[in-house]
Amino acid sequence: MLDQASKLRQLANENTVSNKFEKIGTKVITITSGKGGVGKSNIVVNLAIILQKMGKKVLIFDADIGMGNDDVLMGCFPRYSVFDIIFNDKNIEEVIIDGPMGIKLLPGGSALSRVEDLTDIQRQKFLNQLESIQGFDYILMDTGAGINKSILAFISCSDELLIVTTPEPTSLTDAYSLIKAINKFEIKKEAKIIVNRVIEIQDGTVTFSKLKNAANKFLDIDLEFLGMITEDTKLIKSVRKQVPVCIEYPKAESTKDIEDIAKKIEGYLIKENNGNIQKLFKRIFNIFS
Repeated sequence: MLDQASKLRQLANENTVSNKFEKIGTKVITITSGKGGVGKSNIVVNLAIILQKMGKKVLIFDADIGMGNDDVLMGCFPRYSVFDIIFNDKNIEEVIIDGPMGIKLLPGGSALSRVEDLTDIQRQKFLNQLESIQGFDYILMDTGAGINKSILAFISCSDELLIVTTPEPTSLTDAYSLIKAINKFEIKKEAKIIVNRVIEIQDGTVTFSKLKNAANKFLDIDLEFLGMITEDTKLIKSVRKQVPVCIEYPKAESTKDIEDIAKKIEGYLIKENNGNIQKLFKRIFNIFS
């Protein structure tokens, strides 16, 4: 783990330096959480759709190893995953599927747990496949919940980090534990917080304040409040229907909340970068090799 931590810090430093001199391109955003069941993937899917509606080209990379469910939330059922590109000679066009409003989904699958076992030939073959899918404004990486080397690696490979929590004490504690690990291994110096399942406005502000105060007191990492998402019955109904809430209920409170978050993210695009999905996977391979 110490060896990998060194690689994570090196990659984070390289990204910080190089981004200053590159033109605006693809922004890679990792969305993660300390605890499962906080509604993270639902946020990812709806955020992608709203950004797409704003005129951006968006790819979701489902990086939740073995437990990805972005396809289910969109009502899509992919036949293949990254695993099939690497090990079963499938073309990238066969693996990436179309989602609502034109967003794209790249299912990660179990191949992500075997990255360190790939030969140089397999890695290059996979990277060559990615050359045909350039031109995205955003790549949203939806990771698993918790703290492990894969999640920390995905965080280090991204331009921005979004952490989803809820007002529940267990969710808040786990979110802080994740932030603490990120700080310990010096992976990121800042993170943006989304508080989901908020019943009253003060629930969101108080939850963020607890995280912010603890981080200020004990850690060297800057936390920023990106927004809160209201817990409403329409969001719950949309999940059961497997139709994103921003499509099924465009005027719902939760939809408006996610739209506000999307507008803030667009405002942060001032930071210059020139990433693409091939460069993203080169970073991932570098971490796991």
